[in-house]
Amino acid sequence: MIFATVGTQLPFDRLLAGLDSWAAANPGVPVFAQTGPTDRAFPHLACIEQMGQAAFLARLGAARLIVSHAGMGTILTAADLGKPVIVMPRRAKFAEHRSDHQLATAAEMGALDHVSVAEDGEALHKALDCALASGFPTVPLAPASGADRRAPLVDCIRDFVWHRPPQRGAAA
Repeated sequence: MIFATVGTQLPFDRLLAGLDSWAAANPGVPVFAQTGPTDRAFPHLACIEQMGQAAFLARLGAARLIVSHAGMGTILTAADLGKPVIVMPRRAKFAEHRSDHQLATAAEMGALDHVSVAEDGEALHKALDCALASGFPTVPLAPASGADRRAPLVDCIRDFVWHRPPQRGAAA
């Protein structure tokens, strides 16, 4: 199963439309998508607008491949699970985000063994075809030199992403 997630803040129909057209051409591959807010239908995807953290983590764990916006939480969790992930950065020029910070995230994370970057629907199709041809292998990540010293930092970032503290002045 392919699990796609686009976050919950803004629509990301460009990624979902690309994935839906690929799924139409590959009907034997089940694709489940957490779509976030959208007015569009994606008839070749099993969709849900959003889900709780437990259900989200269960889908990630069951997936053979993850397709995502360039969100750090998803990329870090995919790394923890040894799952390959294809990221498509949201773009401000398409009103998918307020800035193009996901381009920088995708550029940095694209250097990891388990991450492929797709800038558009055509590149997404190519990356999906490549992943399908390879059988969606899991990617055991060997710890980098000094990784044990970085573990507290990685844990801190992961905790922040998954359990963001309330902002100052915000109601609890």
